[in-house]
Amino acid sequence: MTASKPFVLFFNPVRHACSFYAKLQEVAHTEVVTSKGRADFFKDLQDKYKNIFAIYRTSASGTVAGKFDEEFIAHLPPTCRYICHDGAGYDPINVKVCADRGIIVTNAPDPVTDATADLAIFLLLGALRQLNPAISALQAGKFKTNVDFGHDPQGKTLGILGMGRIGRAIKARSDPFGLKTVYHNRHPLSSEQVAGAEYVSFDKLIEESDIISVNVPLNANTKYLISAKEIARMKRGVVLVNTARGAIIEEAAMADALESNHIGAVGLDVYEKEPEINEKLLRQPRALMVPHVGTHTTETLAKMETWAMENVRRAIVQEPLLSPIPEHQHLV
Repeated sequence: MTASKPFVLFFNPVRHACSFYAKLQEVAHTEVVTSKGRADFFKDLQDKYKNIFAIYRTSASGTVAGKFDEEFIAHLPPTCRYICHDGAGYDPINVKVCADRGIIVTNAPDPVTDATADLAIFLLLGALRQLNPAISALQAGKFKTNVDFGHDPQGKTLGILGMGRIGRAIKARSDPFGLKTVYHNRHPLSSEQVAGAEYVSFDKLIEESDIISVNVPLNANTKYLISAKEIARMKRGVVLVNTARGAIIEEAAMADALESNHIGAVGLDVYEKEPEINEKLLRQPRALMVPHVGTHTTETLAKMETWAMENVRRAIVQEPLLSPIPEHQHLV
């Protein structure tokens, strides 16, 4: 290893922003982790990874060493100062333990916005129009057989739960379809930010929306934010769209409500115990589901990789970080 350059360990190889990766190597020594599992990685930390300065991680990093939990953080060497994640959500990282160790976590909130909002609109319209049963009938050689009627978006109330970057992008994309948008957030936003969406209480959003889009981060306060109790209060025939995190909705309760027809349809990109999916959901034709591909485009992944590596570069050259997570602002 080149002693003069800080050691940055990549938990996944860079696939799209290769030119920026080459640029980063001007100021950093980089390696892609070769450990075969969690125990193997902990062993490697004692020798070949004992001097890492920063870790670059993606949503797929857990396949090597699992969650970046208290045990994982405890094994990191004292030289490790940064964990730079290339996505917006960072729930697999125990950020409190990181802060206690003086490790700053960064994320990449901006690059994911457009692609995730695009997919949310696809899932919203597909679920509302009951396209999944129609596609299944077509593929089974039963052209338009036993295909129920869908619904138009015009005049429906879209409830956006979480009006951050992605929530606001969904609102902008929903306007041309004639949807009336209401939202709930921890705090009301300025009229300029919400562009005409009405702030409502959580209860009002749950009870009066025809379509609900989940766009809040997963944390201790939002796990099972929508459980059987909340689902029971929703309009019969409601459409649920989730492109945030699976555990925000109680998956079993959602599957039961689909089975009983209380929920009209769902559009899902995320699941409670990925890659496992509730068996009832898998058998449910009114569940339009894709395998967590909200940011799975060449352009967006390149932006995410670049953003995370720019945080690494700035940490090395001691420039202000692009996006330390809110919990770590005081450490910067």
